[in-house]
Amino acid sequence: QETSDTAHITLAFQGGEPMLVGLEFYEKLTAYAEKKKGGRTFAYAIQTNGTLIDEAWAEFFAKKHVLVGVSLDGYESNTNKFRIDKKGKGMFGKIMEGIGYLKRAGAEYNILSVITAQLASHPEAYYKFMKSQGISHVQCIPCLGELDRKTQWGLDADGYEKFFKRLFRIWLADYMQGDYMSIGLFDNLLLMFADCPPQQCGMLGFCTAQFVVESDGNVYPCDFYVLDEYCCGNLREKTVEEILTSEAMKMFLQEEKIVPKICETCSFWNLCRGGCKRQNTCYLQEKRCGHQEFLKEAAPMLYRIANSLR
Repeated sequence: QETSDTAHITLAFQGGEPMLVGLEFYEKLTAYAEKKKGGRTFAYAIQTNGTLIDEAWAEFFAKKHVLVGVSLDGYESNTNKFRIDKKGKGMFGKIMEGIGYLKRAGAEYNILSVITAQLASHPEAYYKFMKSQGISHVQCIPCLGELDRKTQWGLDADGYEKFFKRLFRIWLADYMQGDYMSIGLFDNLLLMFADCPPQQCGMLGFCTAQFVVESDGNVYPCDFYVLDEYCCGNLREKTVEEILTSEAMKMFLQEEKIVPKICETCSFWNLCRGGCKRQNTCYLQEKRCGHQEFLKEAAPMLYRIANSLR
């Protein structure tokens, strides 16, 4: 009711596991949105581990045009290393079963993969597996370590550089043969080289309000910052406008981002401006930037491709 009559509203459900609430919840929610929308349009997305997807869920996703993001970290041995059930059993089989239901129902889906230090050493195996499964859209999410200490699975500048360089080479070879796979980072860079805004938040080097709503109604500016000090209010108590103009929101958006000296002389500064202030912790160091090293190799060809697509 606080949006304009012609607003486009995207509702994206994440967790935890957002499918645990049950299919009936989403059936009622979409029915209510259709009833109340007026001239507004709604788009729906859900991020899931895929293990609960069955025929009924898949048909619902297809019918309501829900974009389904399935968490799958590549080939079986890698996925089973990091995604296990409460009994300690790998979930690869259940995830692939869920993807099968999505394919048969004609639902739109993509794959989100967490790129750990371990997976970063095997981009060729990762890419080959995705192609073998007919998967055409993937997003590679760097595994972020803890801010105050290094972890064994967190990606670092060296791992980031090597993974994306090698992945780009394989991707480019296929692209030049007319065999295109959508990879989130590459797609966003192509948009930027074509003078279009990227779809991924943070790639322009500044933050925007993402309006993350928790199950209790509390709202936060970003899913990296669902912390008490960044709580912007509760939807049951405040209007959207009050939340967007809250002191916590202002604090988040106006926080100074400290970037190392390597950024001051970087030829790609105008392209990234330091990137996302949380995600850049995996590739940006005082004297080394994995993203910069990747762009040194990939940028010329990405620029050529972007120009050819204008």
